[in-house]
Order: sequence, then structure tokens, then C-alpha cells
Amino acid sequence: MVIKVFVATSSGSTAIKKKQQEVVGFLEANKIDFQQMDIAGDEDNRNWMRENVPGEKKPQNGIPLPPQIFNEERYCGDFESFFSAKEENIIYSFLGLAPPPGTKETEKSDTSAETEAHTEHSADEGAHEEAQSPPEDQQEEEKHEEGEEKEEEGKQGEGEEMEEGKQGEGEEVEEQEES
Repeated sequence: MVIKVFVATSSGSTAIKKKQQEVVGFLEANKIDFQQMDIAGDEDNRNWMRENVPGEKKPQNGIPLPPQIFNEERYCGDFESFFSAKEENIIYSFLGLAPPPGTKETEKSDTSAETEAHTEHSADEGAHEEAQSPPEDQQEEEKHEEGEEKEEEGKQGEGEEMEEGKQGEGEEVEEQEES
């Protein structure tokens, strides 16, 4: 598979030149095989690029600006898409290539596979636990009751510091409130 980067070698826009240089420089630095396709000097390249950029990716004026990136005939994206993929360390999947061993993208795909397996295992355990545990309403009620018991224990601890006579009055008041 060949990555094709459509560029304009004689662009008057410094912004476009910088974007093109960043894409080409990144591909060269990472030893990713690609071809530069000049749209300024070759009308066939320009027409092919314009026809093959998907409609939703074209700007309002309908003419996509370079750099545009393809893997053979498959559209990968423009500079913004490339930049996002690079920042997220998913450039190889963006380009439709298998990541080389030892890259962060390889590690991510390995980690996500492990996470999915762990999630499935946890879901199975969760289903088993659901069969054994009481309904959520009952669990919440039990937690609420435990909280009240702890609160009362705390009050009793404070009450022990009080004089016995006052504590007796407090109990009478509590009994009346309950009635």
C-alpha cells in the first residue's frame, strides 16, 4: 500500500507550505513510505484529488486544499485529521497501516484488547453477583439504616460525657418524639 500526499509545490500560502512540510517531515522521520503528488504542476493529480476527497470533507467553496492524504484510493484525511491522529498516537490506523512492533499505537491496541477481555470477565462476574445480591432498593435501605445506626452511636458517645440526669431526660424526649 502506498500513502499518497497531495501537495502544491508552488503554493503561495505559507500556512499550506508549513502543513505540507509537517506531514512530509513526519512521514520521512517515521520511515513511512509515501509519494508526494504535486497538484500545482500536474492537472491530473489535482483533478484526481478533488474528485476523491469525500463531499463532507470539502470546504464550502468545494475545492480541498493540500495536503490531502490517501492510502492508494482510500481517503485518509486532511491536515487537521492527520494532526489529531498524530496527537492521539493513532497515526498508523489513520493511514490504514499496521503499526510497527514497539510503537505506542501497538501498545494501545494491545491494552484495549486486554481491557475488553477484562471488561467481559468483570461483566460475567457482575452478572453472577447480581444473582446472589439483594435488589438495589434493599441495598440502599440497608445502607441508610447502617448510617442511622452509626449516627446514633455517635450521639450516644457524646451522651456518655453528659451527666446521667440529662441523659435520662434526653431518652424521655426521644421516646416522646417517636410516639
